[in-house]
Amino acid sequence: MLAGELGVPLPTDYTDYKELCEAFGGGVFSECVYFPGSDEGVSFDLLAQWRAALSVDRDGGFGDVSAVDPHAVYAPGGKGLVQWGSTEWADEYFRLIDAERPGEHPVLARSNDIDARHRYDMPTSEFLDRVLADADFHPFGIARYGLGTAFESGSGGPVDGHPL
Repeated sequence: MLAGELGVPLPTDYTDYKELCEAFGGGVFSECVYFPGSDEGVSFDLLAQWRAALSVDRDGGFGDVSAVDPHAVYAPGGKGLVQWGSTEWADEYFRLIDAERPGEHPVLARSNDIDARHRYDMPTSEFLDRVLADADFHPFGIARYGLGTAFESGSGGPVDGHPL
């Protein structure tokens, strides 16, 4: 369903992302790294978050400013970002998707204190592993804080099983 709605072939490492979603679903790693899953109806839903971001990005009431400047939120057939993770410190993790370059979807990550995005040509699971376990993965590695690698599922929603 994800490839159909995005209107672009998914990267070769999408299987990697899909396996993460099947193993964990959406939720929170180490009480600070938010990972949306691919199941509609749960509070950590990648497609629902993308649809909302795209709607806001296209809303002319906000002018030409995008929440992901200098890029745009990915729209089918175009080029832009799809957010697949974030942290409580406002770090953001995206895939850069270009419909004219199917199969090439690098990770772009922005730290809360740096405007520039860092590009990583690696699978989602490798990037996530480095964020969680590599204390030297600056500026994104959280291992230096000693938070562990626990996971809390978000599949029931944060309040009595209902999404916010």
